[in-house]
Amino acid sequence: MSLRFPDPEQRAAIAAAARQEGVSMQEYILSAAYARATAVENTFLDAFRKSMARSGGVFAAEPSTVDPSAEQRAAEQQALAELEQSEAGRAA
Repeated sequence: MSLRFPDPEQRAAIAAAARQEGVSMQEYILSAAYARATAVENTFLDAFRKSMARSGGVFAAEPSTVDPSAEQRAAEQQALAELEQSEAGRAA
């Protein structure tokens, strides 16, 4: 792995963090990348589980009961608003 950093301060900070952890820079960077990817995966899976919990009943319902009630439409709109807020927070 080639470790080239255009910013010498960034390289020094990563080297210091790796020394503090007692690992090589390569291992430190790979561990951080793995932790980040795992966090992203867990966020996706949590959102998927929540989505399934909200909409799972629709797929199990009889065709005649699929038309959502006013309460269900309100819950869906609230969930959509919450999702948009969380996405806006991550984008900031």
